[in-house]
Amino acid sequence: MPRFTGIHHLALTVSNLDTSAAFYQLVFGFPPTDELDGEKLHRRLFALPGGVNIGLTEHTPTTTERFTPFRPGMDHLGFAVENIEELQRWAEYLTGAAIDHCGLIEADYGTALSFKDPDGVALEFFVSM
Repeated sequence: MPRFTGIHHLALTVSNLDTSAAFYQLVFGFPPTDELDGEKLHRRLFALPGGVNIGLTEHTPTTTERFTPFRPGMDHLGFAVENIEELQRWAEYLTGAAIDHCGLIEADYGTALSFKDPDGVALEFFVSM
């Protein structure tokens, strides 16, 4: 069987590239590392710690339907956090940045901090138990 070495990138379609890029820059704390402009798409790339890249793509045309985890496709995107103290710092940071979130939610397998991007894409900071 062929092998792969991990996740290289995740591309998210957004309704407004400037709005979404500003939001992710606020969350990540750094600007996009690259841009790609084609005839029918514009993309900004964020290089995350650990080597995974997130691309934000505005297609021409783009539908105005909002993201929902109840439609087949992605349910949410989870970012790993080292410990519960760091997760609490994320909650404080999101609050200070006026980004709505659910607060820390504990489960048998870990603790999550969920929030949404400008298009309603479900995002989560997560620490495993």
